[in-house]
Amino acid sequence: MSLGALMEEKRRATTASSHQVHMSKDIDWEMLDKSRFFFLGAALFSGVSTALYPIVVLKTRQQVCPTRVSCANISLAIARLEGLRGFYKGFGTSLLGTIPARALYMTALEITKSSVGQATVRLGLSDTTAMAVANGAAGMTSAVAAQVVWTPVDVVSQRLMVQGDLSVSKHLPGVVNSCRYTNGLDAFQKILYTDGPRGFYRGFGISILTYAPSNAVWWASYSLAQKSIRSRLKRSYKHKEGGGGSVVIQAVSAATASGFSALVTMPVDTIKTRLQVLDAEENGRRQAMTVMQTVKSLMREGGFGACYRGLGPRWVSMSMSATTMITTYEFLKRLATKKQNGKS
Repeated sequence: MSLGALMEEKRRATTASSHQVHMSKDIDWEMLDKSRFFFLGAALFSGVSTALYPIVVLKTRQQVCPTRVSCANISLAIARLEGLRGFYKGFGTSLLGTIPARALYMTALEITKSSVGQATVRLGLSDTTAMAVANGAAGMTSAVAAQVVWTPVDVVSQRLMVQGDLSVSKHLPGVVNSCRYTNGLDAFQKILYTDGPRGFYRGFGISILTYAPSNAVWWASYSLAQKSIRSRLKRSYKHKEGGGGSVVIQAVSAATASGFSALVTMPVDTIKTRLQVLDAEENGRRQAMTVMQTVKSLMREGGFGACYRGLGPRWVSMSMSATTMITTYEFLKRLATKKQNGKS
C-alpha cells in the first residue's frame, strides 16, 4: 500500500473515531439496563398519561362535534352531566395500552437510533447530519411499531371518550355515534362482533401516513434544536451538560417541535379520529365511514376550518406531552444506566 493510501486510511480512521467519541455522549441502547428501563418507563409514562388525559378527552370531543364548541363549554358540560369521571372515560383501556405501546416505541427508537447512528458514522457523515438522520429514522420506525398497539387502543378508548355525546347523532344526518358501551371490555367485544378484527384498525393507514413522517421530523428537529441551543449556551455561558439548563433545553426543543407538528398534522388527525369513532348509516344499515365520506362531512360542517376543531387542546396536549415525555425519557435513560455505571 502506498504512503498516500496509508495516510488516507489513517485520516478516515481518525475521523470515524472522533465521530464515535462524540456520539457516545448520548446514552446508547447497549448501555441501558433493559428491565430497569422498561419498569421505570411504565411507571413514569403512566403518570404523564394520567395528568394529560382530560385534555385528550376535550380534543376528541371537539373533533367529532358537528359544530364549533369551546373547550370551556365542553368542560362545563362534562363536569355538570358526567362529573370528574367524564374526563377519564376510556382511561383504563388507554393506560393498559400505554405500557406495551411505550415499550415498543422506546425499543424501536433506541435500537434504530443506535444502529443507524453507527451506520452514518461509518459512512463518514458529519456529526450534525448523522444525528439528524439517526433520530429521524428512529422516530419513523418507533411510530410505526407503536401504532400496531395504539390504533386498537385509540379505537376503543376514543369511543368511550365520546360516549353520551348526543350532539353527533342529532346534528349529523347519516352519521351514527355508535358508542354505547359499559366499559372497555364491553367495547372490545361489541366492536369485534360487529366489525371483526378489522374494526380495531380503523384509520391505521392514515395514522401511519401521518405519524411516521411527522415523528421522523419531530425527532430530527428536536435533536438539531437541542444541539444548536446547547452549542450556543456553551459558547456564551460555558454551559455544562447535565445540569438544570439541560432540562430547559430539552423542554424548549420538545415544545417547539411538537407545536409545529400539531399544526401540520391536525386535519389528518381529525379525519382519523372520526374514522375510528363514527359510522355511516345507509338504508338502516350501519357501516364504517370512508375517508371521502369523512372529508365531505367536514367540508359541509365548516369547510377546511372544521378540520382544525380541537387544535387548542391538541396543541397544549402535544406540547405538554412532548415536554414531559422527553424530559422523563432522558431522565429515565440516566436512571437506567446508573446501576450499570456503578453510580447507583
